[in-house]
This record gives sequence, structure tokens and C-alpha cells, in this order.
Amino acid sequence: MRPDSFLGRLQNLPERVPFFYGWVIVGCAVCAAFARQGSAVATLSVFISPMTTEFGWSRTALSGAVSAGGVLAALTAPTVGRWVDNHGPRVILSVSAVVIALAALALSQVTTLIGFYIAFAIARLTFASPFDIGISGSMANWFLRLRARAMSYITLSYTLGLAAMPMAAQATMNVFDWRMAWVTIAVLVLVIGALPNFLFMRRRPEDYGLVPDGAQASPAQSRADGARPEPRYTRAQALRTPSLWLLMGFSAFLFPCQAGISLHQAPHLIESGLSPTVAAAIVSTYSIVAAISGLGYARLVRVLAIRHCLSLAAMAIAVSAVAMLDVTTFAQAFVAAAAFGIGIGGLLTLLPVAWADYFGRLNFGAIRGITLPVQVCSQAIGPILAGVLYDATGSYKLSLMTFGVLAVIAAVFAFFARPP
Repeated sequence: MRPDSFLGRLQNLPERVPFFYGWVIVGCAVCAAFARQGSAVATLSVFISPMTTEFGWSRTALSGAVSAGGVLAALTAPTVGRWVDNHGPRVILSVSAVVIALAALALSQVTTLIGFYIAFAIARLTFASPFDIGISGSMANWFLRLRARAMSYITLSYTLGLAAMPMAAQATMNVFDWRMAWVTIAVLVLVIGALPNFLFMRRRPEDYGLVPDGAQASPAQSRADGARPEPRYTRAQALRTPSLWLLMGFSAFLFPCQAGISLHQAPHLIESGLSPTVAAAIVSTYSIVAAISGLGYARLVRVLAIRHCLSLAAMAIAVSAVAMLDVTTFAQAFVAAAAFGIGIGGLLTLLPVAWADYFGRLNFGAIRGITLPVQVCSQAIGPILAGVLYDATGSYKLSLMTFGVLAVIAAVFAFFARPP
């Protein structure tokens, strides 16, 4: 390839742009985070009622596909983590968008439960492992002091995707049917997620003679500011720190709440007397609140320790679970969704930052590869737990109470998770 060719110029783009290329990386991650929501449990939640009505499947059966995808993600995470460390997130994120788009097209054609399981489990695997490690790895590599700010923009896109995908699916259903809604999801994921990352995502700033955060925030500047030197933990060293296990405990107790409430909140609201359109709007409401609160957490972390902010986020999710118990009006649903959004905004923005701040960039993918399985298995447990309790009791009240208790326990784990 000649260096003056189009592809050659594109490859060397980080050295050519008149600003820090890390912000282009943020733009790529923003697109990936938005597209990722095509297989989010919040998106699936608006499909539950029409699909169970047509096929007669139980809530537990549908939830099991989320759990199956989580188990597959846990198995693949170590390999994905090492790949991102060695090769960067470009291929991982581009291919992931294509896979989720194809899975959504397959979901539009399903007629059997096994077909649904295969398609959605593949989509959920891609959501939970390659997308998660690829997005957080790109932010960890390109930013140090500005990491929370960069991640807050990713959270903004993530949560806007959580708002847009269910609304796009519901709007399509209102005109056509749920099958065409999956086609809409496939098109959105492919267009937004694949091309930007294939063209513009890059591995690390050092590959182009740059430094994290840009020239204005060089390592020398960071030392002058009195910042803690960048940690460089290996995977084995990280496993010997209490911090790693406390953050894993936080993930183990909080992510069942995040996934379980996300998946089942729409059917819970519909069964509480709200219309499907209002229920979809409430799902979008919590997503918008999460987007705004993510930006707030990026500022709050300058004042409070990141562990305290994570603890506050967990408590907000606990409050949401309790508030959702007896929802009968739009106003009550809005309050519960807002509390949930405040918690999710902190969780999505700050947990990836905590992993990078505590253990460094050098082996970030490898460390996330062994800790992410705890997160995705916990996410897998939440939806199926809520489904089982619903099928046993006929309501979501017991599962919401359970999630409230789990979130409080997670807050305690986060509070004691000091940097190693």
C-alpha cells in the first residue's frame, strides 16, 4: 500500500488531524455503544408481550435466552480481552455490529423457541463480551485524567441507544408488526455501528507518537499535577488485590438488578395498567436520565472517590426497585425510572473507569477478560430470576424486592473498594 494512497492516509490519520485523535476514538465508541443496544435487554423487553402472545412462551423461557448469551459471553471474554490488548478494538467492534445486525434479522424470522434462543444468545454474547471489552478498552488506552469525561460521552450514547432502540421497535410495531421491528433494529445497528469503527478506530496513542489525553495532558504534566502514577498491574498481580475482588463482588450483586429490571420493566408496567406505548416511553425515560446523570458523575468523581460514587449509584437502583413495586400511574413510573436511570448512569460511566484507574492500561483487556464473566453471568441471572419468580407468583413484586436487597449489598462492596 502506497503511503499517499487513500487507505494509507486513513491509516495515518491520528498523526494528521489538528486535534487529539482520542476524541475521534470517542466518536467511534459512541457509535458502537449506540449500536450495541440493538441486543440490550431493554430492547428485548418491548418484544416480550407480542412474542409471548403469538407463541405462548413463558417469561422464564424468554429470559433464558438472555442468560444463555451471558454464559457464552463469560466463556469468550478471556480470549476477547487478550485480543484487544494485542490488536486493539477495531476489528472486534466492527464485526460485533455486523453479528448483532444478522442476529436481529434472524430474530425477525423465528418461529420456534430454539430458533429464538440461538439468534438472541448470539446477539447477547456479542453485546456482553466483545462490545463491552472493545469500548472500555478503547477509552482505557486513549485517556488517563480525562477518562471519566470520555466515558460519560460513551454512557450518553449508550443510554440514548437504550432510549432510541425500544422506541424505534415500538414505533415499527405500531405500523407493521414485531418481525419488521427486528428488521428496523438490524438496519440501525449495521449502519451506525460497523463502518465508523472499521475506518477510524485505532489501538493506542503510542502507536502514532501520541500520549493519552493529548499533548496538553502528557505524563510529565500529570506528574506535575501530583496525579498518581499510572498503574501497570499484570493479571496475576491484580488477582492478588482485595480491590479486584471487591469490584467483582459489586458487579455480582448489582448487575442482576440492572439486567432483571431492564428486561421486565416494560411488561411489569403494562400489567400495572399502563399502555404499551407509555411503557416504552418509561423505558426511554430512564435511559435519558442515565445519559444526563453519566455526565454528572464525570464531574462528581472529581469531588468524591470513585468507589463512593459507585456506592451511590447502587443505592439509586435499590430505591428504584422499591419505588416500582406499586406503580399505577405515569408519575410513579417516571419517578422509579428516574431513580433507575441515575443508578445506571453511574454504573455504566464509572465501573469501566474504576477498572482502568485501579489496574492500568497495559493489561486492561486481560484483566477485564477474567472479571467480565462475573458481570455477564450476573446479568444472565437477573432476567431469569425475575422470570422464575413471576411464573411462580404471578407478579414481579418478589423479584423487585430481591433486586432492592442485592443493590444495597452491592453498595457496601463498592464503598470498601479502595484503589490497590
